[in-house]
Amino acid sequence: MPETDRHIRPLLSTGAVLGDGPDAAVPAHYGAPLREQRRLLDGRAVVDLGHFEVLEVTGPDARSWMTTVTTQVLEGIPVGSSASLAVLSPQGRVEHLASAVVTAEETLLLVLDAGARAGLRRYLEMMRFAARVELTDRDDLRVLGGTAPAADVLPELDLPAPVAVWSEPWPQVAPGGVAYGPDPDDPVGAVLTVADADALAQVPWRSDHLAGMSSWEALRIADHRARAAREVDERSIPHELDLLRTTVHTTKGCYRGQETVAKVLNLGQPPRRLVMLHLDGSQDVPAAPGGEVRLGGSDGKVIGAVTSAALHADLGPIALAVVRRAVPLDAALAVEVPVSAADGETSSVWIDASQEPVVVPRDHGDRPATAKL
Repeated sequence: MPETDRHIRPLLSTGAVLGDGPDAAVPAHYGAPLREQRRLLDGRAVVDLGHFEVLEVTGPDARSWMTTVTTQVLEGIPVGSSASLAVLSPQGRVEHLASAVVTAEETLLLVLDAGARAGLRRYLEMMRFAARVELTDRDDLRVLGGTAPAADVLPELDLPAPVAVWSEPWPQVAPGGVAYGPDPDDPVGAVLTVADADALAQVPWRSDHLAGMSSWEALRIADHRARAAREVDERSIPHELDLLRTTVHTTKGCYRGQETVAKVLNLGQPPRRLVMLHLDGSQDVPAAPGGEVRLGGSDGKVIGAVTSAALHADLGPIALAVVRRAVPLDAALAVEVPVSAADGETSSVWIDASQEPVVVPRDHGDRPATAKL
């Protein structure tokens, strides 16, 4: 199905309030976002990720070829294994991110963010050459998110058997990985269940079975997980977003962008760093992606921008932002929040923010393990 024709119908539309930006096709919530988030945290609800896209890679060379053209090792791992992977530019910039599941000896399923599949497929088609692989858009499949496989979360629904289940022991460092900062507090992780879309549409869903995308984003932000559609821009290198923790295998051998990964890891520091912000909620105005982050206050120097924001059931208003590396870890920050007036005019208010480091600057005496050039 052409990307422009891909239509997504929410699994449950009763009470649904659709999201915006990359999440405009699925519900942000069903009328009670914090209660939904609590159910998601407690393992009693799943999230409709119907806008996420699935690409299948099959063939005798599927795993060895994908190991060559991405940052991850997929060859030799057991069927059923999950991994995160990236495709980098020759300069080491992040171009694509995907969650991969080995579903058979010669088959991989890649789960991608909304709108990301077409670009990755174009790159893979260019790199296929003589490799014995086939690429197939799987619009017959749909993705559910949760803190456990969907069938374990909702056993009463008799859900269709999954085609794949992706998970990883976040924030544990994957083989070949390197952590660029501390582990998040009380991480809950993420599990993606991929199943037949038509069968899922026939399930008798109720609002208490589902949590909206705002709940999924709140848990992701609290877990310090970067997302392709939010945190990645044209300048991003993996070190800035702590992607070396699970997504980049630093010792596997050649891949595009490896030289930049190794040089920054062994000899330098990333120019920017991901940070989680705890926002002052007293003004009752929600932060949003794109808001400026300034040092000290509204009159301070612009040092970055908000990439994701949410209201967390336990932590209150939180956000992820990408800021300059040199910003002190204990510096007070201010975040810009656009506010629309009744006459249509837009102004900005500034809310105070404190940092929870995700990526920590390192001096020459405190470096992660080295990577091979």
